[in-house]
Parts: sequence; C-alpha cells; structure tokens
Amino acid sequence: MSPMAVPLEFLKEFEAGLNPRFPERSPIPARVLGYGEIGTTLEITGYEGVACKRFPMFYSEEEAIAYQALHDAYVHTLREAGLNVVPSETARLEHRGRWIVYIFQKKFPADSIGHRALHILTPEGVRRLVVQVVTELRKVFRFNRLHRGEREVGIDGQISNWAMAEFDPHSGPGPDIQLAYFDTSTPLMRIRGQEQLNPELFLRSAPSFLVWLIRWLFLPDVMTRYYDFRQVVMDLVANFYKEQRPDLIPLVLEVVNGPLVEGDFPPLTVEEVRRYYRQDAWIWRTYLAFRKVDRALHHLIRRPYPYILPEKIRR
Repeated sequence: MSPMAVPLEFLKEFEAGLNPRFPERSPIPARVLGYGEIGTTLEITGYEGVACKRFPMFYSEEEAIAYQALHDAYVHTLREAGLNVVPSETARLEHRGRWIVYIFQKKFPADSIGHRALHILTPEGVRRLVVQVVTELRKVFRFNRLHRGEREVGIDGQISNWAMAEFDPHSGPGPDIQLAYFDTSTPLMRIRGQEQLNPELFLRSAPSFLVWLIRWLFLPDVMTRYYDFRQVVMDLVANFYKEQRPDLIPLVLEVVNGPLVEGDFPPLTVEEVRRYYRQDAWIWRTYLAFRKVDRALHHLIRRPYPYILPEKIRR
C-alpha cells in the first residue's frame, strides 16, 4: 500500500465515530485543513502529512465508482495538458446508507500554498506567483482549443489551489516558480461536448428546500464558468478580496491584462472584479446560512447530517 493511502478499515473506524460538527472531538480526532462546497479536507490523527478530502454525497457504490474513474481521467488529462498535478489516490466506503469517497494527497507546508503565501511574499514575489499561475492556466485552455468538441476540462484557478515546490518563506519564490495543482475534486470534463460530471452531485449537499432554486439559478453557471478562460481568471483576481489582500488587485490586474494573455480575452477592470466578488460572496454566505438551517433540522428529527461546515468564512 502506498504510504499516502489511508487503510480502508481505519477509514471505516474513523467514519463510525466522526463528529461532523466538531471533527477534532471525534474518537479519532481530525483537523480541518480546508472547506469546499461539496467536501472537506482533513488531516486525521495517525496520518499526519496526508490531506484527506472527504465527499459524502453518493447514493450508491456505482455513483462512487464512476466519480473515482472520472477523477482519475481528469488528473490524467490535466497532466496531458502540461500541469504538474499533485499525485492522489482514492478510496470509497459505505456508511449509514450512503457512499463516501476520499481523495488522498500529500499535505504541503501551509506557507507554500498560494493564499497563505500572499501574506508573506513581497509584491514582486506575488507578481511572479500570479504570472506562473496564469501561465499554467493558459496550458489548460490551449489544450481545450486543440481538442474542442473532443475532450475539454474545466479548472478552478483560484490562488488557494496551487502550491509552490521547494518554497522558502524567508526568501520567497525563486525566478522559476514550480507550481503544483491540487484541486482535483471537481473533475469537470467534457467528452464530445457532453459534461461527464453528474451535476446533481453539486446539489446533494444543498438543503432540500433550496435544490430547485439552485438547479434553476446557479447550477448552469457552476457547470460552465470553469471552461471559460476569462471567467477563471476573473475568479483568480476576485479571490484576492476573499484572502484579505485587495491592495494587490491592481498589481494582479497588470499581470492578467498584460502581454501574457493579450488577445486571449478583453481586459478586466477593478470595478468588474469587485462586482463579481460581491455577488459571489453573497451567494456563498447565503448558501452556508441555509446549510446550517438544514443541519439544525436534521438534528431536530434525529437524522445524521454528513457534511462538515465552517462556522464562519471570512470574506
């Protein structure tokens, strides 16, 4: 067994005692490394150094197997496009009537991850980091242009999805930054124009009373925005608001509107990015609030709530 994989029997024991409200208080404690819209990244006691991404939204083993296969194909395609994708392994298990998929990856030092590095790098270091992120994103969209109508991938290029290899927090990134991409848990891929990821999976974590509204208003955008180079770069820039570094946005816009992407899309403006961020932040704040209502309702009717939610997200 790979040293990165967590044994299935251990995972079953962990799930049996997991306290989704307070994972750190579980019989086998776990520390939350990051929250996503449909999953949570944990570091489980006994397997320090492994980032365990947990996705509890599958209704059958067949769904879980299909997701694992798509994940592996997605990673392969990103590498074919030229990205350095973090090695990963998957596992699935059944618990309380639903199937849970785990993705295991190497845990990177916190300061080497993009959104943390923003707070210790010099402006020039940030500029070099963003240049390299955009360079990597261009590889994906160049691949998509070459394979349009045959095979295309979507990508979430936010700064928090990249890690710098051999990063020294004291000297910052060197002139040749080596980036690793690790957000492979939303494997958006089109084959002959058909999306391979089941869009209903995005709705599994939503409160039942909101599913129809999310399906109508937001799901089409979620399933298409990551195939649009300009939208992906917009999201990258807007992410600097979330990470409390709006002071860096003019610098980042100089990069994304400069010769590196000249002609690939119309230039972004500060006001456009601000509007995009405000709308996106409002959507996710509201969505989290309703998920907490749903969690409380589950508790009232003594029904297990399988998702791990943040108490607050700073935006």
